[in-house]
Amino acid sequence: MYNLVMKDLKLGVNPMFFVFPFVIGALMLIPGWLYFLVPLYFCWITIPNMFAGFRTQNDLMFTTMMPVSRKDIVKARVTVIVILEILHLVIAMIYGMITLRLYPHLTYYFFAPHMGFWGLCFVMLALFNMIFISMYYKTAYKYGGATTASITATMLFAGVAQWIGTQNSVISDTFNGSGVDNTALQISILIAGIVIFIAITMIAYRIAVKRFLKVEIL
Repeated sequence: MYNLVMKDLKLGVNPMFFVFPFVIGALMLIPGWLYFLVPLYFCWITIPNMFAGFRTQNDLMFTTMMPVSRKDIVKARVTVIVILEILHLVIAMIYGMITLRLYPHLTYYFFAPHMGFWGLCFVMLALFNMIFISMYYKTAYKYGGATTASITATMLFAGVAQWIGTQNSVISDTFNGSGVDNTALQISILIAGIVIFIAITMIAYRIAVKRFLKVEIL
């Protein structure tokens, strides 16, 4: 499985996708911006282009000819997706910490880049993984429908979460008000988001394996 991951990282993934998080993450430096857009760029740009590349390279046929199990093929691809997602979030978090120090007294209308916000981002990407990974492995070839459905769901999540954050005083206070000074609360939200991300991604992986085992590769 390790060799499959390295194959994707070295041959299947364009090197620009490793630079992309540093470029897009810089959008976190915009004061008071809609920061949900930063991880959404991963869904909008990285995934569609990456899987278009896999399809162009006929990666599915090549990989299935190797002496590896289908389960490991799915596990390796999901691992690559998760690696890139975490890279995007970690880089964005670093930029976010810089933003909080550059503008310590800024009034945020949208979610500020505190720890709790990143917990929501992990949940958003968990939703993306659940839909994209499980749908894609119905064929392990057609990515268009899976991409459209997963992007639509994540955008709806971000929109609804942000709307609630601006309309509900309790949520607003938790993420932008006095709640940001409650370190235990912020860490709890972040950890909860990470746990949800891991759990849902694992469920998506298991569904994908079951579906991929039924795919006829010609």
